[in-house]
Amino acid sequence: MGYYSKKYVCIKKDREFRWLFKKGGCIVTDAFVCYVRESNRRVNRIGIVTGKKVGNAVRRNRARRVIREAFRLFEPLLKEKSRKRYDFIFVARVKTPTVKSTAIYRQLLKRVMPKITPTTDEPKKQ
Repeated sequence: MGYYSKKYVCIKKDREFRWLFKKGGCIVTDAFVCYVRESNRRVNRIGIVTGKKVGNAVRRNRARRVIREAFRLFEPLLKEKSRKRYDFIFVARVKTPTVKSTAIYRQLLKRVMPKITPTTDEPKKQ
């Protein structure tokens, strides 16, 4: 029974969602909106919001699966690049169910990664 461990940790409480919407940095793409904030926890956490505008239950569930899979691919790279941990909230858009998870993964790398990992191109002072 101890062999199974979740691949990700979920944000479930309403007050945590509201706090992240209010205080987190916002990154907008055509497939999703991502709210991100640094966390003091030991793991990265994810919350996914899919409203009724996305479509029926089948489309909303597909949107969640696509985002979850992209985050699963993205998280090891994030752990490698940064020692800090973050809370993420993804808000699905109408286009999300039609997009492949690899496209969302590329958007995460291109748009989210530069915002949360510091660049180390600064020259050293002597």
